[in-house]
Amino acid sequence: MMQQDVIHNPDHYMADLRHVLSQGRKRIGLLIGAGAPTAIRVDGDGQIVENGGEPLLPDVAGLTDAVLCSLSEDDNKIIEILKSELSGSINIETILTQVRRLAQAIGTAKVHELDAEGYAEMAKRICQHIGEEVKSELPATSNPFSDVASWISGTTRLHAIEIFTPNYDLLIEEALERARAPYFDGFSGSFRPFFDAASVATDDLPPRWTRLWKLHGSLGWEPSRHTVVRTGTREATELIYPDHLKYDQVTRQPYSALFERLRSFLTTPDTLLLCCGFSFLDAHICAVLEEAVTANPHSAVFAFQFKSLEKEGAVVTIARSHPNVSVYASDGAIINGVEGRWEPGELPNEEWEAIRNTFWKADRGDGIGKYLLGDFAKLARFLALTRVQRLSDSTESSNHNGEREG
Repeated sequence: MMQQDVIHNPDHYMADLRHVLSQGRKRIGLLIGAGAPTAIRVDGDGQIVENGGEPLLPDVAGLTDAVLCSLSEDDNKIIEILKSELSGSINIETILTQVRRLAQAIGTAKVHELDAEGYAEMAKRICQHIGEEVKSELPATSNPFSDVASWISGTTRLHAIEIFTPNYDLLIEEALERARAPYFDGFSGSFRPFFDAASVATDDLPPRWTRLWKLHGSLGWEPSRHTVVRTGTREATELIYPDHLKYDQVTRQPYSALFERLRSFLTTPDTLLLCCGFSFLDAHICAVLEEAVTANPHSAVFAFQFKSLEKEGAVVTIARSHPNVSVYASDGAIINGVEGRWEPGELPNEEWEAIRNTFWKADRGDGIGKYLLGDFAKLARFLALTRVQRLSDSTESSNHNGEREG
């Protein structure tokens, strides 16, 4: 239950955040979860719409439904049995982990009528269908990912922006390339770029080069001889979603290096990680986050959540025991370990009203306002506008809709 007698003024915190984001001095990272692409709503022709439409890509729940619908009746029969044996949050990733676990463990023995080879083939089919569901291209018109790219490339920085994402899609890559914003994703070369773990661990590139870390793998990655390569296509799906089980040394290398990079980033002094579209239900990512923020009290994590505090139980639990993890939900926040409801103060000046509209929706007669930055589209726009001191109403009316958390 949220403490109704404790008030957080969003104006105060967002003024401070705008200042930090616009200066280019702090070490800043973004954790973009599966809910982020759902902020882009498109019509049947793939054009962005403000109202209605469908998400450009599904969140984890939608992806699970879509993949299961695409699998054969025989596959689904076995998956239903496997689901009954699982506990906790069940989605396509936990199902895939269980399938791979059986593929690695049972050999020629049969479990639910399949042997190890049968489960290995099922895992490949699941990955292929995941690839089909997340291979949409970024719309050509302005969108949240292009707003993020604009913010990244619009300021001279002392430290590179680091983007961490469990998403398999190529949307952020497309946005950065359209903005002519250089980035490094751990791969070196041009013909068939290969993963170079040593380069992931260093900071030898200029700060204008964004670092992009695909924590769960990506479309286009595939094993080749003694390394992992990036093919430049959306067809390669073998290396999406690591299950943290018994990978061989070659395929394990990218995931171990990228997770170590997340840990290294958060244990570096004076870092800020902004999270959006992330449900905090991924046990592996959350384990690294909790370990790192415990070890480094000088790092900060801001979790922008789409739902109310009451419905964001996973991250709320983390924030209550880690004061350097703050939760910004639609109805309230946990800041420095203190939980309270949102309530804006008096406008400090005339210009601030337009700025406030970027992160706050005033009440419409019910006495209740809403904090907006748990919506990835709103956060992306907020980032893009941090360098603008005076915002016109027409600029601030830019809007993107959709479900946001995955």
